[in-house]
Amino acid sequence: MSKILIVDDSATIRAALTAAVRSMKHEPIVAETGEQGVEMFITERPGVILLDVKMPGIDGYEAARRIRALQPDEWIPIIFLSAGDYDQDLERAIECGGDDYLMKPVSPVVLSAKIRALQRLDDMRRKQVELSAQLTAANRQLQALANQDSLTGIANRRSFDFLITQHFAQAARQRTALSVVLCDVDHFKAYNDRYGHVAGDECLRRIGSVLASTCRRSTDFAARYGGEEFAVLLPDTPSEGALEMIETARREVAGLAIPHELSPTGNIVTFSAGIATYVNGRDDAPAQLIARADNALYRAKDLGRNRCICA
Repeated sequence: MSKILIVDDSATIRAALTAAVRSMKHEPIVAETGEQGVEMFITERPGVILLDVKMPGIDGYEAARRIRALQPDEWIPIIFLSAGDYDQDLERAIECGGDDYLMKPVSPVVLSAKIRALQRLDDMRRKQVELSAQLTAANRQLQALANQDSLTGIANRRSFDFLITQHFAQAARQRTALSVVLCDVDHFKAYNDRYGHVAGDECLRRIGSVLASTCRRSTDFAARYGGEEFAVLLPDTPSEGALEMIETARREVAGLAIPHELSPTGNIVTFSAGIATYVNGRDDAPAQLIARADNALYRAKDLGRNRCICA
């Protein structure tokens, strides 16, 4: 059973429509004016509206416009009722938000058929809206999965490549700094050989978590770059700020004290990092910025690992 709002200034018509609606096993809600009809629509949220065209105060056309304005994204079936049979009235009714037009006196049989047809359309629309919402949610989830590294749960290389292109263009346009950090877990192959791949996966997850949590601002971005390599993107950040951030992460990873008996850097898991910063057109493309960060990473390794070097 659904609520049906009846808006008509004639007591006789209201009584007849009320009886017809009750015979259809629906709940009638009655208003005498257009203003009352709009107010009752707000408070009662009916499933169908039966709306007289000519009433004192605002007429049915204006009442329909106000009702539609209250819920622009929702559809409530509106059936106009009129004693006149003019094509222009039907056209105006549709323009004001009506869905059907019946002549007075209204046949209960015709009214019942019209209400059932409109409710069937409303049911179909609701199902389509629900399906659309489900598809939208599924697409968002798929998009998130496509940009997420399945092992560590942080962003993946695909997401990093996409974002660095955007941030590089913005930095070049606004002449702001953009820092990129490449990190490599020290002696990770030896770690895998000694402790196994399951332990190696857990090690990468913990390091990825540290890098992600060290990204304080919403624009800071950490991703798994590939294998045991990670990348951090720091928009509007000079080299000094990038060095401070990645040194914090390096110390936190060392603080995890993950045992690594084959590592010469304190018998724990550590990482090395290279930092490159774009400033005032020094690089022509993101690839050049990444290459400079990579060269700085190799210098960090050559100098004994477990350190961060700026290009």
